[in-house]
Amino acid sequence: MARKCSAMRAEEKLGGFATAKKHITVQYNERERSVNNLLSLIRRDVIENHGIADEDITEVNVYIKPEENAVFYVINNKLQGQIEF
Repeated sequence: MARKCSAMRAEEKLGGFATAKKHITVQYNERERSVNNLLSLIRRDVIENHGIADEDITEVNVYIKPEENAVFYVINNKLQGQIEF
């Protein structure tokens, strides 16, 4: 196994990109949604409409298709759903 260089080890200890605050916004046709907003909407949809408890969610995959005004998601590799973009 290759050793990590000292710069890589220092970055892991100090943070760098992995621990930096990130703000991601998807813009399309004069509309925009932040990733945090979309994740909140997905969480609410899953809990309220599909009866899954918050603590039972272990994996969330999101597919944003603004041209279709849709955000598709898969929870725990089982439950598929969709919300509006």
